[in-house]
Amino acid sequence: MKLVRSAIVTGSTSGIGLGIARALAASGANVMLNGLGDAKEIDALRTVLAKEFGVEVSYSAANMLNKDEIAGMVEQTKKQLGSVDILVNNAGIQHVAPVHQFPDDQWDRILAINLSSTFHAIKHALPIMKEGNFGRIVNIASVHGLVGSTGKAAYVAAKHGVIGLTKVVALENANSNVTCNAICPGWVRTPLVEKQIEARAAEKKISIAAATEDLLREKQPSLRFATVDQLGSLVVFLSSEAAGSMTGVSLPVDGAWTAQ
Repeated sequence: MKLVRSAIVTGSTSGIGLGIARALAASGANVMLNGLGDAKEIDALRTVLAKEFGVEVSYSAANMLNKDEIAGMVEQTKKQLGSVDILVNNAGIQHVAPVHQFPDDQWDRILAINLSSTFHAIKHALPIMKEGNFGRIVNIASVHGLVGSTGKAAYVAAKHGVIGLTKVVALENANSNVTCNAICPGWVRTPLVEKQIEARAAEKKISIAAATEDLLREKQPSLRFATVDQLGSLVVFLSSEAAGSMTGVSLPVDGAWTAQ
């Protein structure tokens, strides 16, 4: 399906976000990249995506901790790409520790980046979408927006918050052509998950391969990682006219994790 739209994907210079940006560009959408990384490498990535898919690709260095920079990213997208039709809130960080040992600064950063940045981006994108009579907001929550896990108090709280925010935005815009949905991935083999595998291997004094199997077997009955391509394809569908009646939905992509 071809989209003649403009999209923002936060946290899209690597991992899941980059896969989503690629999928949207492949579908014909212009894309505003956002995230961390070397400036030259990001510029090269932007050039490659634009050439490969024949779309416009811009970049915003907006810090997801800064609400003014988030507002600026939305305005930059409208100015450079003509509109903001699709917003994918993907940026996220993680820290693992028991509640009584959880660092205050990590709690604040995780809530700010994983939840508050989503609110600020939606707040500024909505008027543009309503003016254009089309909007697709896709929040990358997590299976941890639906269930809990030990050691992840801030992440679980933030992702539960993202799902609650998704429902409110959907309800407030139910009579418009703006939808808001959440995707809840289980384990996806990203750099963030690689760190958790490495930590598990070190803690249990086992190999990376054994730690990987151990991680999957503990939560994800399929014993397979969800893939970035699968998530990208789902975002493209939710961004399409075909998904116009889907709003306020949280979709697990978790190998039956939440079916247990």
